[in-house]
Amino acid sequence: MGDVLRNRPPGELTAVQSRNARQYPAAQVRFYVDADLLGLAKILVQVRNDVTFPGDQGGVLHKRQRPACPITAPAAKDPVWIPQVAAEGWVIITRDSAIQGHSREVGAVVEHGARMVALAGSAARTKFEQLEVVMANWRRIEQCCEKPGPFIYVATRTSFRPLLEQ
Repeated sequence: MGDVLRNRPPGELTAVQSRNARQYPAAQVRFYVDADLLGLAKILVQVRNDVTFPGDQGGVLHKRQRPACPITAPAAKDPVWIPQVAAEGWVIITRDSAIQGHSREVGAVVEHGARMVALAGSAARTKFEQLEVVMANWRRIEQCCEKPGPFIYVATRTSFRPLLEQ
């Protein structure tokens, strides 16, 4: 179980190493949620062990150990994290209503064979709206794991359409 919290008042909680720390099998990460969606990412990792985000320290969920994310800084620029995420084979989930106008980001997706789903539209501003877009399209997003890159799909609450497919 790793660290165990002693029964103390909230201001005095301390962590101690358990003598019988349980080791869990590794979770297979399949989705990387970009820093633009950190609030959404922190919700998703509570219910899915195959999601990570920049700065994620890892964790245990459903008796699977999710490793720490190799992208440690949420402020990492696209040319840094897109090649890393593509090399891992993860599907990128980002928020970018004007992705088609960002030639550098699109170029990095193409160059590195990345697979990306961009949440778009005015209905993806808040965490709840983002969660709604993701959940409305979750089966389609999961199917992206089976497709080779590069590609970019644009997801809204009511649509899921290709922007770039190879």
